[in-house]
Amino acid sequence: MAKNKPSFFERLTGSVHINEDAFNDEEEKLPASKENGWMEEEAGDGQLTIDVYQTPSDVVVKTMVAGVKPEDLDIDISRDMVTIRGKRESEKVVSEEDYFHKELYWGSFSRTVLLPQEIDVEEAEAIEKHGLLIIRLPKINKDKQTKLKVKSNS
Repeated sequence: MAKNKPSFFERLTGSVHINEDAFNDEEEKLPASKENGWMEEEAGDGQLTIDVYQTPSDVVVKTMVAGVKPEDLDIDISRDMVTIRGKRESEKVVSEEDYFHKELYWGSFSRTVLLPQEIDVEEAEAIEKHGLLIIRLPKINKDKQTKLKVKSNS
C-alpha cells in the first residue's frame, strides 16, 4: 500500500519514510503542502518544521537547522512573508545497504511563511545557536504617530 501523505511523526520531525523501492539513486520527493493557507513549502524540497509566534513587538520564527552551516542558509524577507532555504549535506561514510533505519533528512529544504502582519524588514535579525534558528521580525506599528515639524526655506 503506497503512502499518500507523510505520517504525523514524519511531518513533526521532517523525516522521510524509506521503503525497499526507495533504495535507488532517485531522490525521494515530498509533496508540497499548505496548512491553513498561511504556510507552504516549495515542491521537491524537504519539509522544514517551524514555530511561529508573536510577542507584543515582534513576530518570531523558530526552526531546527542542525547540521547546516549558517552560510548555507538563505533567508528572504518581505514585509509580509519569510522564506527559509538551505541544504543539509550528508557525509557519504555509510553505504545505503548498511542502514537499518534512516529517518534524518538530507538535501534541500525550504519553507515560506505568510506573516500575520507587516514587519520592519530593515530591523529583522536571524540568530543560529546549537542548531536552532531564531528569526526576529519587528512588527510595524500602524497606530504609532509622531509630530512632524515644518522647516522654513527662507
